Amino acid sequence: MAEAGAGFLEQLKACMLWSWTYLWTVWFFFMLFLVYILRVPLKINDNLSTVSMFLNTLTPKFYVALTGTSSLISGLILIFEWWYFRKYGTSFIEQVSVSHLRPLLGGVDNSTPSNSNTSNGDADSSRQSVSECKVWRNPLNLFRGAEYNRYTWVTGREPLTYYDMNLSAQDHQTFFTCDTDHMRPADAIMQKAWRERNPQARISAAHEALELNECATAFILLAEEEATTIVEAEKLFKQALKAGEGCYRRSQQLQHHGAQYEAQHRRDTNVLVYIKRRLAMCARKLGRTREAVKMMRDLMKEFPLLSMFNIHENLLEALLELQAYADVQAVLAKYDDISLPKSATICYTAALLKARAVSDKFSPEAASRRGLSTAEMNAVEAIHRAVEFNPHVPKYLLEMKSLILPPEHILKRGDSEAIAYAFFHLQHWKRVEGALNLLHCTWEGTFRMIPYPLEKGHLFYPYPICTETADRELLPSFHEVSVYPKKELPFFILFTAGLCSFTAMLALLTHQFPELMGVFAKAFLSTLFAPLNFVMEKVESILPSSLWHQLTRI
Repeated sequence: MAEAGAGFLEQLKACMLWSWTYLWTVWFFFMLFLVYILRVPLKINDNLSTVSMFLNTLTPKFYVALTGTSSLISGLILIFEWWYFRKYGTSFIEQVSVSHLRPLLGGVDNSTPSNSNTSNGDADSSRQSVSECKVWRNPLNLFRGAEYNRYTWVTGREPLTYYDMNLSAQDHQTFFTCDTDHMRPADAIMQKAWRERNPQARISAAHEALELNECATAFILLAEEEATTIVEAEKLFKQALKAGEGCYRRSQQLQHHGAQYEAQHRRDTNVLVYIKRRLAMCARKLGRTREAVKMMRDLMKEFPLLSMFNIHENLLEALLELQAYADVQAVLAKYDDISLPKSATICYTAALLKARAVSDKFSPEAASRRGLSTAEMNAVEAIHRAVEFNPHVPKYLLEMKSLILPPEHILKRGDSEAIAYAFFHLQHWKRVEGALNLLHCTWEGTFRMIPYPLEKGHLFYPYPICTETADRELLPSFHEVSVYPKKELPFFILFTAGLCSFTAMLALLTHQFPELMGVFAKAFLSTLFAPLNFVMEKVESILPSSLWHQLTRI
């Protein structure tokens, strides 16, 4: 991905300075050796003739030693650069050039925080250290039996990683169990079933629990993992709803009778909300979108405090399918708030709505001639905001990178969240005429606005550096994880490696073909000193001989 364009000029300047310093260091020692041999003759004519005589008497061993020394120096620098990069993730020369040489070369220090960010900098840094790599339950996660397993049957690939499924097992134990389960045989069996790693053992335990009682969590497990179609899953969830509502009503009457009853009521509430949400998702997948929207709205009204389930993201996707853009805007007005955590669904849906107002008539050529209108500027700013929050999404929306099945858990601002968003929302962007064209023309401009190095953000807190590690755990091995900023080898390591290889090759060629390389070296040195000889001849022809004699004596 394109990134940090503002630092390219500084890196180029530092590269030129580094290469100039390296080459002239070698030539300094070479000329120092010449001065030592020649004892600084008094006259330049004698000096040049002596240098010419000295070059003609050089043996191939000298050229081997010279190129070998240069190769050794660049090799040591390369080893140090590689070690520093593996340990700290950056080039030492690049870091020094950006931190110390950049101000001397006229660059601006972006590491100094602006006034708008210093007021809450401590709060942002502390919040980032706690929550920058928090893994969230995917609001639109698929059904294991009806969707993930069918993918495995067709392709032979496992779409879910062990880490992802282990997180789901922890979620199930948190939401579907409580301390009083041992008092009820069916719930006790399900408490063990959620800990089972083998899918067949979990399914068998669920059937065993149903033989004892109409257990809501047993129906949930069968609907998620045993049902091979969405229709079968919906039937099982309806049975789970009937059992879950009975448990919820009983625990609601006893919730204030003690801590154990309170925990049981909380568990029954989580079970009921989960069942109703999955039923709404079944209706959405089966084409009954209006029914799904109604179920989601009723669920959000009935349990307004359970925002951790992020039901509004399911509602936004269903409303976009209905093309009810006014309703989508109303939901965004409630949840796209500064006090609430952002997501790719929130940011990119807001960008889609603003792009929809101008995308059908947007033309890059016309915009470059007349400038952007107010509506176009708002749309571009919304796209920049969304891309800064999650820079991985545009490549999936523009189909520059292939999609896979989304995982059951996502990392905010990571590649896993981008896959989950694009998997369900790509069709909505395609439906809006010109929206993808506007995204294609403007999304890369975001990276010119983000400061470099990435020590602070532009509209959000700095992009977390741990997303790559978490995404590699969440996403299957056959998927190429998108990384931002892309961790490539620094230019200085490549430059030093090339310089080391070049000088080592010269040393090897000189050792194998001494006479031929000697001819080449003398021709190169003669060409190198030719401009100096020309200048000296012109100076001698212009200046009086007496003055030139005095200067040579000095």
